[in-house]
Amino acid sequence: MQTNDLDESICRRADEIITQDIEDAIDRMKTSADAVDVILVGGGSILVADKLEGVAKIVRPDHYDAANAIGAALGEVSGETERIYSLDEMTYDQAMEDARNHAINQAVLAGANRDTVQIVVSEDIPIAYLPGNALLVKVKAAGRL
Repeated sequence: MQTNDLDESICRRADEIITQDIEDAIDRMKTSADAVDVILVGGGSILVADKLEGVAKIVRPDHYDAANAIGAALGEVSGETERIYSLDEMTYDQAMEDARNHAINQAVLAGANRDTVQIVVSEDIPIAYLPGNALLVKVKAAGRL
């Protein structure tokens, strides 16, 4: 199917629904009822109407269409682990250290620079229904590319 074959009324209705969804999302993020300025970036931002309800001004900065690619390149890479340890076989500190090291290694394997990796989430939950003084450990580490 080519774009010439599309029903124009269906396309207009789809655009109305998308615009309403965007306006609703902006309203949910606002801290007051006042109109706000909105900065649009990413390839899909060209599809957003030039006027939106509740928006004072729409800004599309230079190279706005590549902003999501830039964001992905600047974002952090993460690695995580979720393991059950028996504290009859090791100490609590050894289990936590092992889980931290595994999460860090996973982040590095995903492309993070080891020198920038930090633990961002660490959680341990005793599991009473398993033998061996079991402990569920969840750790997430993240670092820059």
